[in-house]
Amino acid sequence: MTPIRTQWTRLIRFVAVETTQVHIGQPVDPQLDIGLAVANEKQVFAHEILGSPFDPAAQLTKNTLSVKTLLSPLSREQIGLARCLGLNYADHAAEANLKKPNAPILFYKPSTAIIGPNAPIIIPRAAQPVSKHIPDYEVELTIVIGKSAKDVPEEDALDYVLGYTAANDVSFRFHQMNVSQWDFSKGFDNTTPIGPCLVAASVIPDPQSLKLKTVVNGQVLQDGTTADQIFSVKQTIAFLSQGTTLGPGTIILTGTPKGVGFVREPPLYLKNGDDVQICIDSGIGSLINPVVEEGKTLKSASL
Repeated sequence: MTPIRTQWTRLIRFVAVETTQVHIGQPVDPQLDIGLAVANEKQVFAHEILGSPFDPAAQLTKNTLSVKTLLSPLSREQIGLARCLGLNYADHAAEANLKKPNAPILFYKPSTAIIGPNAPIIIPRAAQPVSKHIPDYEVELTIVIGKSAKDVPEEDALDYVLGYTAANDVSFRFHQMNVSQWDFSKGFDNTTPIGPCLVAASVIPDPQSLKLKTVVNGQVLQDGTTADQIFSVKQTIAFLSQGTTLGPGTIILTGTPKGVGFVREPPLYLKNGDDVQICIDSGIGSLINPVVEEGKTLKSASL
């Protein structure tokens, strides 16, 4: 199987100042942390990409546009349904006093949960008060499938990857721990940021060597590496594609390292006015979002 090759190496989706329309493009500055720059209201420029992210022939042009609003790299319509792994880091399983799983633990998120950079993470009334429901952060490397994948052997799995981005698998622990299925507790509307950049698979030949970090209100709470995953990216794709077609646009959140809030003493939880920044290296960058409790006014963010 031939790996996916694209003209672009880092893709963003955004509303352009010049057109007020949604475009995809590649940041002009290859070293710029796009999420951090936009959050700090710095001007960001991108070369427009013509075509679909899933078309290897999509053209990277010299037409330069400036970013007005940074969006998630893929739209909700392109994603459809998000697949997610639980307990996929040995250190996270250990901190939660849970046994390592024998196979990937899978749950789903509806597309209505997905938001982009800088959009507020909404804590719904159904998950308030926060001291009881414990809204939690989880930095996660996210796989984006680029072509239909079914019954994929592990050795060919990376050939189906279009690229990688970041996600924050915001979880509501009271609901999660009350039932055996996690979908409801992790699928509330407007709770799962992804972005800021989709980095082409060709740029990240080894997805098991990436650093992940979560910073809440300036405090580093998670600092891990994908080398600690129980099930690698290859193993995950091979497992999930058994008898199941993973279509272009499928995203797979691959689990989180240690440092989550609900296992701390006392538990640490997200609340109105918090600033959450997750970061993955190799060009993916910082995904920054404020937290808003439904029915309350957002406090001024300090990024």
